[in-house]
Amino acid sequence: MTRPPFEEMSSLDRLVHDPARLAILSALSACRSADFLFLLSLTGLTKGNLSGHLSKLEQGGLVTIAKSFRGKVPHTSISLTTSGRDAIRTHWKRLEQLHRAAKRWTPTLHPKTA
Repeated sequence: MTRPPFEEMSSLDRLVHDPARLAILSALSACRSADFLFLLSLTGLTKGNLSGHLSKLEQGGLVTIAKSFRGKVPHTSISLTTSGRDAIRTHWKRLEQLHRAAKRWTPTLHPKTA
């Protein structure tokens, strides 16, 4: 017997699936790199939250973070690693598969137990 798609959802990669990190990774998948302030405005996260999520993604090997200065102004650029690009692509593909499976799913009726 195969597991219902709802059980499969619990096995999604939590590093990628967290809503804030999914937004960050999805945004980065559409470009070569983005700066911190752009991601800040795009995601609506606070500086601290964005920084924390980026640290987790960097520790997981999904993004690289490059810090530099433009004149005297600090500049942080974030880009997906090859693993990050693969992870976000795989994650969206899996979500689409689970969505299709959930739409086709029909409950199995179990006899009532006394």
